[in-house]
Parts: sequence; C-alpha cells; structure tokens
Amino acid sequence: MVGRILSINVSKKKGEKKTPVDEVVLIEDFGIEGDAHGGSEVRQVSLLRVEDINKMRDMGAKVSFGDFAENLTVEGMDISGIQIGVSIRVGETLLEVTQIGKVCHDRCNIYRQVGFCVMPEWGIFTRVVKGGRIKIGDRVEVIKRSDFSE
Repeated sequence: MVGRILSINVSKKKGEKKTPVDEVVLIEDFGIEGDAHGGSEVRQVSLLRVEDINKMRDMGAKVSFGDFAENLTVEGMDISGIQIGVSIRVGETLLEVTQIGKVCHDRCNIYRQVGFCVMPEWGIFTRVVKGGRIKIGDRVEVIKRSDFSE
C-alpha cells in the first residue's frame, strides 16, 4: 500500500512541540536539515500514521500534527509487521527503519489526557540512506532495498 505525507514537522530544540512546514531537506546520515533531532544515529526521522493519531483523538486526546514529535505524519502507509532494516521511500529519498516505538520515561501530556500514547507502540524511527527534498503530498512506500533505483 502506498501512502502520502500529510504533514512535515520540525523543531529547533529537543523537547519542543514540532511545527508544521511545507517541505524540508533530508541529509544522508543526519536527518532533517534544521531539526533538533538531526545527527542522531538511530532516530534521525520519525514517522507516525494519521490513522494512529486519529485513534488517540477517538480516545479524547486533543492533538494535532507534530504533537507526538513526529517529523512525518503520513496516511495510507501499511506498517503492519514492519521490521528494523526495512526501507521506506519518501519522495526522492530513502529511509531505513532503525527503531519501532520508544520508551516514554515521563508520562507526556497526551498520556495524562487519555492514559495512553501511540509513539511508544507505533512510532517509527529511521535513518536517512539517501537524502533529498521532500514536501507535503509526497508518496511514502515501504519497499524492498532491491526495488529502489538510485
């Protein structure tokens, strides 16, 4: 199944809510140019499906794109059974899944609202294998490495 980017979200400092932007540049082995999480080896670019955000909304959470600190909010992308090492094509770029979910050390505001948060379970973290410019509306697709043509 092929999805698309609904929102691209960045922040200048870690711990801040991410702000939506129209487009960004992904830098190989770094992440998003200008984003506070750039440079991390494991969590350079994070993805969250809008379907998972909507689950939180259905539980009563008052949330918007970027509230989960996700860099890319996507829709229609099938991530069931996704594993570490899988490749994701985003526009002209290529990402590799490095982590699924994250430990939530402090209960965030979202958790306090509804008693649950999606990022520890369904957030996807990636590293940038091939950089380039991406924008809202770009295609997002889980692929096999051999399917990606440079």
